[in-house]
Amino acid sequence: MNIQYEVISEDRIACLKDLCNELMAYQKSKAAIRPELFDGMSFETRMVPSVRSASANHIVAVKDGDEIVGYVYSTIAPKETYANEFATFFDMDSVKKTNVGCLSQFYIREGYRQHGIGSVLFEKAMEWLRSHEEIDDLFIYVSNGNDDALRFYQKKGFPVSHQILDGFITVLRNKK
Repeated sequence: MNIQYEVISEDRIACLKDLCNELMAYQKSKAAIRPELFDGMSFETRMVPSVRSASANHIVAVKDGDEIVGYVYSTIAPKETYANEFATFFDMDSVKKTNVGCLSQFYIREGYRQHGIGSVLFEKAMEWLRSHEEIDDLFIYVSNGNDDALRFYQKKGFPVSHQILDGFITVLRNKK
């Protein structure tokens, strides 16, 4: 493996389309609660609108040579972004500042997991999120059935806050 990490600018997110779609398929394959909700989720419906609506975005890709094999996508967004027709992701009154930080998407292709790549991507995301003074609250949303991801984030210091959509998503929350 020839692993390298690269920050991807917003105008180059199309290079992550296949991986984002793999993430949606992976989440659906793990889901025990309402897996059909993933049918409408794709790069075009998840990542593109999120990048456009966020106040700030940070995307780090991991490459093996020239091939992108994983990425982490983090955002700074107004807290109201997380109350929409899909769900209300947390109690708005519990967040004192206007903006929140979110580790929004995280995916590593099979064969590249369990090599420390996830920890490096996670730390790069946390470093960027913690550099923003306009946020105090950090959130991670884990789809049901993705127990490996849930354990990974808990080991990294993110406790479970609550569940939404009858357990479809587990919300993890931490203060900066």
